[in-house]
Amino acid sequence: MRAFERPQAVTIRDVARVAQVSPATVSRVMNRRNSVDPELTRRVQQAAASLGYQPSAIAQGLARGRTGLIAIMVPDLGNPMFQSVLRGISRAAVVEDYRVLVTDSHEMPLEEPLLARETRLRVDGLVLCAPRAHDHELSELAPKLEPFVLVNRRIAGLATSTVSVDYGAGVRAVVAHLTALGHKHVAYLSGPMASVSNQERLSTLHEAARGRFELDVLECGSMHEDGYEVADRALATGATAIIAYNDLVAIGALGKFQQTGVAVPGKVSVVGFDDIPFARYSMPMLTTVAVPQEELGREAWQRLSAMLRHEEPPADVCFTPRLEVRGTTAPLRP
Repeated sequence: MRAFERPQAVTIRDVARVAQVSPATVSRVMNRRNSVDPELTRRVQQAAASLGYQPSAIAQGLARGRTGLIAIMVPDLGNPMFQSVLRGISRAAVVEDYRVLVTDSHEMPLEEPLLARETRLRVDGLVLCAPRAHDHELSELAPKLEPFVLVNRRIAGLATSTVSVDYGAGVRAVVAHLTALGHKHVAYLSGPMASVSNQERLSTLHEAARGRFELDVLECGSMHEDGYEVADRALATGATAIIAYNDLVAIGALGKFQQTGVAVPGKVSVVGFDDIPFARYSMPMLTTVAVPQEELGREAWQRLSAMLRHEEPPADVCFTPRLEVRGTTAPLRP
C-alpha cells in the first residue's frame, strides 16, 4: 500500500460476509435486538471482532429511535451566563446517560429558526436558551422542534415547558437600592435589541424610574467591549449611577473608569445583572442581580427528560433573582 492510501473502513457488509449472514442480521445484533438466534449473534460478534468493526453510534441511535444526545442553542456562548446554564444541563443529563451538543447563534435572530431546526434533526430533544427570534417564528417552528424547552423566554399560547427568571423583580430591586442611596439620575446600558430579557428590563426600568429619578438609555450590547466603549458617554449624561444590561457590560465599563481615573463608587455607582463568577473578582466587587444560572439548566433538563420518557413534565418555573450589594454602589455624594 502506498503511503498516501488509506485503508478502507470495515463495513456492515464485510461483517455479514465473514459471518455468513445478511447485513440485516448484523444490524439487529449491533442494535441489541433480542430476535436474533444466539448462534448467529455469536458468529456476528466474532466476525466483527476479527475485522475490527466499529458500528456508527449515530446509525445505532437512529435504528433505536434514540441518539442519546440533546442540544442547547444559545445566542452567545462567550457569555458566562449561558456557560453556567449549559453546565447545569450537562451535569444533570449525564446522570441519565445523555450528552449535550451546543449550537451558538452568534446573536443573529434571523439565523435561529434554521439553526434550531437543523440541530433538532440530529438529537432527541432541544433546549432553546434565551432565543432572539420573534414569538411568531418560534410558535410556527414549535411543532418541528418537539420535544423542546424554553429557557429565559415565555411565549403566550405556546404549549411547551419554560424555565424563566422574573427580570422585572430584579430591576425593581435595583431601582429601590439606588433610590435609597439618593441617586436622582441613572443611565441604563441597553443590551441586544432582540433580547426579550433586555426588553423586560427596560420596560420595568421606565416604569419604576417614573417619579424617582431621571433615566437615560444608551444603546450598548452584551459584551465587555460594549460596556468599555459606552462608559464615557454614560458618564457624560450626568448620571451618578449606571445599570448595565449584564455583568460583562458592567465589568467593561468598570475597566474604562479605572483606566481614566473615574472613582467607583465615589464618582459613579455601577450595577450589573446575572452574578457571573467574574463579578466577585472585579475591583471593586460588582453589585449585581444574581440569577440561579446552573439551576436554570437543571430545571430545563428535568422537563426535557420527562418529555423524552413520554411523561408529563413538571410545571413551568419562574425564579425571582436577588440583589447582591457589593462594592460598586454607594450613597450619592454631595
